[in-house]
Amino acid sequence: MNDPTRPAAGLRTRRSWVPGERLVGREPDPQAPADAPRIGVLALQGDVLEHLRALRRCGAHAVEVRTTAQLAEVDGLVLPGGESTTIGKLLDRFEVMAPLRARIADGLPVFGTCAGMILLSDELDQDTTQPLVGGLAVRTRRNAFGRQVDSFDTHLEVAGIDGGPMDVSFIRAPRVEAVLGDDVEVLAQVDGHPVVVRQGALLAAAFHPELTGDDRLHAAFVAAVAAHRNAARA
Repeated sequence: MNDPTRPAAGLRTRRSWVPGERLVGREPDPQAPADAPRIGVLALQGDVLEHLRALRRCGAHAVEVRTTAQLAEVDGLVLPGGESTTIGKLLDRFEVMAPLRARIADGLPVFGTCAGMILLSDELDQDTTQPLVGGLAVRTRRNAFGRQVDSFDTHLEVAGIDGGPMDVSFIRAPRVEAVLGDDVEVLAQVDGHPVVVRQGALLAAAFHPELTGDDRLHAAFVAAVAAHRNAARA
């Protein structure tokens, strides 16, 4: 006897999809405390959703940022992985580049990952030019570890991050070729090259911490943003 609840032979069960999501059915993001910092993720291109979820797991109010008005409302900002040239051009096109530079100069905490590290860099080790946000006194090289097929996951010790090595993913990753400022701290290296650096309120990582489920770097950034906000209010 045929079971009407089962799909007919040869047909696949239809499943609902949401852009940027895995299959629907995962647990909802946790609710942040009322006094949690408001942290934006630049949402012009790149892996925005993964950063939003990581920030929310770490107790932040995480929001998408596409406009200068949205930028003005956040206590901190994540520049996600993606295509750095595209993101830079879109920052210019939507007239967010200059306001972002101004907020960074005023002390806005910013966390750049992969393409975000490239965008934060003051200089790039390449012949061609591209739009950069700047503010981080380093010279960075794009695709420094090779092409897409050379991408890799690894465990990495990061200074100031407790709990042992982090689980991180390098995908067409950059690296710092030269540190240009005395106040730039190197927090982690691979093959002698810096891959996590910090300068004041700016933090940059060459890899994708949002993809592995190891949220400790995001948690450190959320804590830094909260401390910066509270100090500004005091």
